[in-house]
Amino acid sequence: MSDAAGVAADQLKAFVERIERLEEEKQTIADDIKDVYAEAKGNGFDVKILRQVIRIRRQDKAEREEMEEILELYMQALGMGYGKVEG
Repeated sequence: MSDAAGVAADQLKAFVERIERLEEEKQTIADDIKDVYAEAKGNGFDVKILRQVIRIRRQDKAEREEMEEILELYMQALGMGYGKVEG
């Protein structure tokens, strides 16, 4: 029974160490992303809008179009004049 516990402990330790390495890599990537946003800001880009663009680009086309239609409807209902330019 102690052999089974030893194997389980080794396996557990391996999982924990892998997770720790991945968490370190994740933090490194997060820091790199933060640096890119800072660079974009330094070049005059609005970081808040840039983050929104990134979020929108993650959506598929149908999801994005549906969101835009609902947003347009809500803005018009509130009298805020949001809408697509017709011409």
